[in-house]
Amino acid sequence: MQTVRKSITFTDQQDSWIKLKVENGDFTNDSEYIRDLVRKDQAKNMKLLELKQAIDEGLQSGRSSLKISDIMKKVDNGEL
Repeated sequence: MQTVRKSITFTDQQDSWIKLKVENGDFTNDSEYIRDLVRKDQAKNMKLLELKQAIDEGLQSGRSSLKISDIMKKVDNGEL
């Protein structure tokens, strides 16, 4: 995988936090920690996007003729 070098600026407090994470052995270097944060942010945003898409699908599907109790039974039975 190709990598790209970036230059970023942190406050002293942020830099101290990053150094602490490395010193504690959580990460081998600053870059590894930053890449981990980016991966977690990507995963979080993908879940949010999937949730938004599911909501949109639900809204577009219209109103159900089922009662709430019927829907709960279907969920309990693994049908939904």
